[in-house]
Amino acid sequence: MFARAETWWTIFKICVEERLVYRGDFALGTLMRFLPIVTQIFLWTAVFASAGTATIQGFTREDVVAYYLLTMLARAFSSMPGLASGLARQIREGEIKKFLIQPIDLISYLLLARTAHKVVYYLIATGPFALVFYLCRDYFHGWPPIEVFLAFVVSLLLSFLLGFYMEATMGMISFWFLEVSSLLFVHMLFIFFFSGHMFPLEFLPDFWKSVIDYTPFPYLAYFPSAVFLGKVQGAVLVKGLVIEAAWTVGFIVLCRFSMQAGYRRYSGYGG
Repeated sequence: MFARAETWWTIFKICVEERLVYRGDFALGTLMRFLPIVTQIFLWTAVFASAGTATIQGFTREDVVAYYLLTMLARAFSSMPGLASGLARQIREGEIKKFLIQPIDLISYLLLARTAHKVVYYLIATGPFALVFYLCRDYFHGWPPIEVFLAFVVSLLLSFLLGFYMEATMGMISFWFLEVSSLLFVHMLFIFFFSGHMFPLEFLPDFWKSVIDYTPFPYLAYFPSAVFLGKVQGAVLVKGLVIEAAWTVGFIVLCRFSMQAGYRRYSGYGG
């Protein structure tokens, strides 16, 4: 059973209000995320100086810094901290029972809550993001063409959906396993490394780069950043968007299937 549109709007407003209760702590945590930028600038300046070359795999120092800034933006869309672990805890402790007896769809509720979180996050982070990108404007080569920028926006929106449904699917595993913290930790490491958050994936050997391109991980951070910088163009860009959309649809279906299968397996006792 699904709730009415008015109910979902009420839930969304409540989720926004919950995020604003501790707005001082939320704002401070948001601002602290920008501090590693200084470290990255110093780090990659040292790397290029020691390498004694102006480019590494087609990336200049300015390109790498711009890439890192863009991955921060992309991860702000696709990152879902606490979603899988929170869902696993709800299943383990029996809180999930309320979604079995109330006309509220679990996945829709979680998606709405995360959307509210992102809305509040960007209301707070828009100013710092604008300031940082303005101060670092010399690392960019100007705005991309309008069609490339639109592809960049589409890739960001898809990365949000992909990140959400991937994390929610991981959380659903708790219907079958009591403790999944180790699995979630490994999953987090895979995302951190293979999403391109640490460095551009062009720095990997060609074989591994081509393999990783067909996994969902690059589309959480690397792909949107590469699109904006013009590192993927033409047929490669279209191919990347198709793969990203396919993974997104695939995880939507898998997440729904896992939830329904988990519901059939789940047993809740007590009050």
